[in-house]
Amino acid sequence: MTMSKFLSLLTMVVVVGLSMSGVRAQISGQEAAGRTAPFRIHTLFSVECQNYFDWQTVGLMHSYRKAQQPGPITRLLSCTEEEKKKYRGMELAPTLEVPSMSRHPKTGDWYPAINKPAGIVHWLKHSKDAENVDWVVILDADMIIRGPIVPWELGAEKGRPVSAYYGYLIGCDNLLAKLHTKHPELCDKVGGLLAMHIDDLRALAPMWLSKTEEVRDDKAHWATNYTGDIYGTGWISEMYGYSFGAAEVGLHHKINDNLMIYPGYVPREGIEPILMHYGLPFSVGNWSFSKLEHHEDNVVYDCDRLFPEPPYPREVKEMEADLNKQRALLLNIECINTMNEGLLIQHAANGCPKPKWSKYMSFLKSKTFADLTRPKQLTPQSRKMMEVSVQKQEVDDPGKTYPKIHTLFSTECSSYFDWQTVGLVHSFHSSGQPGDITRLLSCTEEDLKEYKGHDLAPTHYVPSMSRHPLTGDWYPAINKPAAVVHWINHVKTDAEYVVILDADMIMRGPVTPWEFNAAKGHPVSTPYDYLIGCDNELAKLHTRHPEACDKVGGVIIMHIRDLKRFALLWLHKTEEVRADMAHWSKYFTGDIYEAGWISEMYGYSFAAAEMNLRHVISNEILIYPGYVPIPNVNYRVFHYGLEFRVGNWSFDKAKWRHNDIVNKCWVKFPDPPDPSTLDRSNEESFQRDLLSIECANSLNEALRLNHERKKCPDPNSLSPPALKSPDPPSLSTPELKTPDPPSLPEPDTTTNEIKASRKVGKIDEIDASIHNAETKNETRELSPPVESNQTFTSMRFWIIGLWAFSIIGFVVVMSMMIFRRKGQKKRGKGFKTKRRTSYSGFWDTSGNDRHPRNAEML
Repeated sequence: MTMSKFLSLLTMVVVVGLSMSGVRAQISGQEAAGRTAPFRIHTLFSVECQNYFDWQTVGLMHSYRKAQQPGPITRLLSCTEEEKKKYRGMELAPTLEVPSMSRHPKTGDWYPAINKPAGIVHWLKHSKDAENVDWVVILDADMIIRGPIVPWELGAEKGRPVSAYYGYLIGCDNLLAKLHTKHPELCDKVGGLLAMHIDDLRALAPMWLSKTEEVRDDKAHWATNYTGDIYGTGWISEMYGYSFGAAEVGLHHKINDNLMIYPGYVPREGIEPILMHYGLPFSVGNWSFSKLEHHEDNVVYDCDRLFPEPPYPREVKEMEADLNKQRALLLNIECINTMNEGLLIQHAANGCPKPKWSKYMSFLKSKTFADLTRPKQLTPQSRKMMEVSVQKQEVDDPGKTYPKIHTLFSTECSSYFDWQTVGLVHSFHSSGQPGDITRLLSCTEEDLKEYKGHDLAPTHYVPSMSRHPLTGDWYPAINKPAAVVHWINHVKTDAEYVVILDADMIMRGPVTPWEFNAAKGHPVSTPYDYLIGCDNELAKLHTRHPEACDKVGGVIIMHIRDLKRFALLWLHKTEEVRADMAHWSKYFTGDIYEAGWISEMYGYSFAAAEMNLRHVISNEILIYPGYVPIPNVNYRVFHYGLEFRVGNWSFDKAKWRHNDIVNKCWVKFPDPPDPSTLDRSNEESFQRDLLSIECANSLNEALRLNHERKKCPDPNSLSPPALKSPDPPSLSTPELKTPDPPSLPEPDTTTNEIKASRKVGKIDEIDASIHNAETKNETRELSPPVESNQTFTSMRFWIIGLWAFSIIGFVVVMSMMIFRRKGQKKRGKGFKTKRRTSYSGFWDTSGNDRHPRNAEML
């Protein structure tokens, strides 16, 4: 008995000891994280009754299970009663039905984004899950979870939610925040991923909804300069509703820019994102994906149909040697493969027959894919809150450090910009330019559906402003400042300096801030002397500091802090000058076309003056091919915006506006003359022609490498490609020649007016009718029609003969009429009467022949 009591007591001690050690281990683990943390988590996302949201739901739900996200998940489904009658996707996810507020019940305003805060308010009031939870994770439907999102592991605390950075919410820094919250200093630019304590959400949700309605109603402050929304239509009111609502209830966010990534972006070294947000188009090689292309896609309910399969991991590793860029491409294919895997599972749940075997199906079910998509864990670097250090890089001198650089250029979705992109990107890599390059691609949604050039450059996609969303003004040049604004607000960069180029440029060497003495407050640029508006009334109208207006453009090197403050003002000043039609004349602008086409250039100069940025102006960075170079200057950039020629050969980019040069195998521009054939009697002309030839050869070399990358067939087995275009008639192999255009005066001997018109560099963007008219006029002046004396004599003979024949014929007819009239007078009265009756001019309706009766008499 004593032994049994002893054993019972020993058992109790062991159990209590193990329990206490477990509690201590749990507490110590929580203390290591810096806080105690209940483990009840709930994940929420908001959708509507549409096919578009159904396939997103399938992808998110599959990734939720695959990533082993802790706690339950609820889909907040906002639908009207009519929509619910036809809706097929009730079983796609655990769902709470929410009354739709897409059409506001009081104001009638159509704004579907308001369903997100409205759905959360409804969940808090009507769901029992809301009563049994400590932490809430809020996601968007167009996301893929890669690893567990645990709020306390991310650093979330009560009163301190964790979120991703949305830098474009500039309203937090201006009047908008002061109008809509009593605590503008607490306004955080956040969104996307939200992880917060349930008590914070209960306080925030009604205010989030209320502030969304408030910002949506404040149409007077929808403009870009208040919201950062380039469309100025209030579509991001819900995002501001969240930020203002959080500020109003005193929430101050921990902002982490490492947790979430957009496919297509390159992750930072050491960062393992645990969430992908595929809100923007992305590509791998020739393959691409944009969610907007699948707005009405029935892919959830169509058996055996998936999204287009991307390249395999092995192919990705072969196409990209840079390991970090390779990681970015692998993330792209992981995103779409995860969605396709989810669709396969959903099809099986729908009762679809087992799909036929294919290599891709086999891959999705393979151990390789399972290993690649195992749940990802947070790295120490991923936990850092908005810590962006300025990386240093070694250039030339191993003992010296230099600030990081990022190069930008702006284009549109057209074949015209595609071949320019191929040329610039190739030259960028050949020039030794430090840092990365990004193409700012401005396109409409319709353009993107047809666009083929996603893989031509690292790309940031930008909504097109070619047609201004407010004024309707057609002005594609405004896309340049608009795209820079969009990039700054959507991309977190660690670059200290940004180099901005135009697409129609070729780099010959590095363009760096340390070599050309750029500094904060002192950007570097190249001279644009034709901007005479800096010296007259135009500058006084559009800037408070006309004395600070610099006549610059082309290449820009600017400190990132200056650019962040400057970019939006650049856009506004461009709009301002563009709207000032009263001062478009040549007298004010120097624009010989007087069409406002250089408004963007003035927008830049006036905005810089407004901020009192004083440029370091260098004439040793850029040269136009066709201009005589300054002796011993190593130019870094060709700007081929103007026609240039070498002997009988010429190149004008405007002639290749409508030719698809990039996508047709082995097509290239007409080869320039061989340098060995040049006349060396004039050294200036010789150096000028050498640079022109170099520019053209660089473009053709870039095209050749592009065709090789696309794995075009052996050119020796093909006939020479030709384009069906009237101007020029064809793209040439070396044997073909373009028509000889009228000669232009030498650039170094032109008048100021001609020099200005050449330097503008935007001539091809001006109305094509002007260009065509000038060409025709010049052609007539150079080649007037000539007629031979023999032709003229022959024609004169025939004219005289025709006149003589006409006169003789007239005399004969008149004589016959006079003779006949005399004969009639000799006849009797009865004959006259009879003839008058018979020659009535009517047809005989009773006869078969229907001839005039006087003919029968004859």
